[in-house]
Amino acid sequence: MDLSVVDLSPVPEGGTATDAYANTVAAARQAERLGYSRFWVAEHHGRGDTLAGTTPEVLLGHLAAETDAIRLGSGAVLLNHYSPLKVAEQFGALDALAPGRVDAGLGRANGSPAVDRALGTDRHVSNPDEDHREKIEAVVAHLHDDFPDGHAYADIEIPRSAERAPEPWVLGSSPSSAEIAGKLGLRYCFAAFIRPQFAVHAFEQYREAFEPSALPGGVDEPEGMVAVNAVCAETDEAAARLRATAEASFQRLKRGETGTVPSVEEAVDELGGVPEPTPATLDEDEWPRAISGSPETLAGLLEQLADRVGVDELMIQHTVADHDDALRSHELVADAVGLTPR
Repeated sequence: MDLSVVDLSPVPEGGTATDAYANTVAAARQAERLGYSRFWVAEHHGRGDTLAGTTPEVLLGHLAAETDAIRLGSGAVLLNHYSPLKVAEQFGALDALAPGRVDAGLGRANGSPAVDRALGTDRHVSNPDEDHREKIEAVVAHLHDDFPDGHAYADIEIPRSAERAPEPWVLGSSPSSAEIAGKLGLRYCFAAFIRPQFAVHAFEQYREAFEPSALPGGVDEPEGMVAVNAVCAETDEAAARLRATAEASFQRLKRGETGTVPSVEEAVDELGGVPEPTPATLDEDEWPRAISGSPETLAGLLEQLADRVGVDELMIQHTVADHDDALRSHELVADAVGLTPR
């Protein structure tokens, strides 16, 4: 099994974005050293006091200088806010900085009405799926200089390296994004930490809709990855205690609260106790929003979820208040699944 990481650049308690980015750099370096395949960074808007991951294209440029081999990408750049050319130029520049190891993770999401207005985003597109598909196709065409002769954009050049262009991925948390990825013949990553109940159906939809890609950078057969919220510690009980932060954060989000990530102690207090450890074997229809366990338990859980949707790679996302706990979790998981250190 291959493992990757997506990092949200959370601002630590009492810290700033500077501290958040320093932690992201440390996590990327560690992921590369431990043998993780990819390190992606996220895009969230309007919550800069708690999540500093607002501009993946900027942060990835810095990570390109701080790493040597691991693939770097966006999880995801929110394409509904931007023009395809601008996104392609950003990823072309990243490819020139980290030749042959950039993933262009393309997704979509609306923020609050105020954030969308500030970004100049139209929240009422008549056919959002078709609009998203057309934007993805345009990004890929720009990245690969694939507009036909006579097209209005055929003479537009973007910066690039001499290596292969960035790999396009379609990212989403619904069957509709899966269908778009399948029809375009592109790689697909499903965010199971957002809507775990749709994971199996989304991959079924992806494979049912899949057509060998006519796009450069596409694939001839379905190729997918699933992103899960997972935390590891030396014992199942210790890991469940760390998972309390993710559980409490989700409850806060449901209440409309977007403050800092609670400490383990705050989370346990809010939940009324430490969550039960994730069982080593999940029921067939069970897909928790967050999982936890000792190295042995978590390795088994990851294998179960990967088999359930038929993928060979998982991406780890977590909500852990303490950065050292997060790094230790990545270390334990890498060892448990047998990643080869670089």
